[in-house]
Amino acid sequence: QVQLVESGGGSVQAGGSLRLSCEVSGNMYRRSIGWFRQGPGKEREGVAAIYPAAGIIYYADSVKGRFTIPQDNAENTLYLQMDSLKPEDTAMYYCAIKRYDGIWSDPNTYLYWGQGTQVTVSS
Repeated sequence: QVQLVESGGGSVQAGGSLRLSCEVSGNMYRRSIGWFRQGPGKEREGVAAIYPAAGIIYYADSVKGRFTIPQDNAENTLYLQMDSLKPEDTAMYYCAIKRYDGIWSDPNTYLYWGQGTQVTVSS
């Protein structure tokens, strides 16, 4: 059974930074993993995803240039570096393992999910 645990969330002021971690039990070698977020009253949206087998990283337009999936990921841990945070980035952030074909940002194509970590950005 694959398990994912997110951590690193917190409260920051606008312009600040956070680094989220997604620890994956079991082998995450070449698994496609996505980061998603869900704000109050909003649908879950894709933030970023890494496809190691293809060497591709995707970012949502809303975070491009501010969020990064670093190359220096630890074994079985994926990070999301978030810089220049804005109040609209406030949400619960989740990581998930992609299981089905489809667009990277479609949460329905992901099978295993963590419990999430809260990010709150104040103005």
